[in-house]
Amino acid sequence: MSIQQIHTLDELQQYVGQPGKKLLFKHSTTCPISAKANEEFQAYAQNSDTPAAIVHVIEDRPVSNQIAEDFGIKHESPQIFLLEDGEVRWNTSHWKITRNAIQEAVNQ
Repeated sequence: MSIQQIHTLDELQQYVGQPGKKLLFKHSTTCPISAKANEEFQAYAQNSDTPAAIVHVIEDRPVSNQIAEDFGIKHESPQIFLLEDGEVRWNTSHWKITRNAIQEAVNQ
């Protein structure tokens, strides 16, 4: 499944508002840890039916800030959220973002 890149607050609202499980990944394009996490995220998303979206935190800072505010979870990057019906069911950051960790969270 292709990964949606979210650039605006409207796109964020629309994405979060969809029913069911979905992944949201905050990616810092300047950070090597984030580059590794992004590889894991992409590898998972490409072989999964779970909708997935990415926010580039430097380029789209307002969207990144809104995510922290909406979910009451301190901003980190890289950071990934599993959302279900608009709520955060699971989140993790940095080296803990692996294909297996994402798989486990989605399957719970």
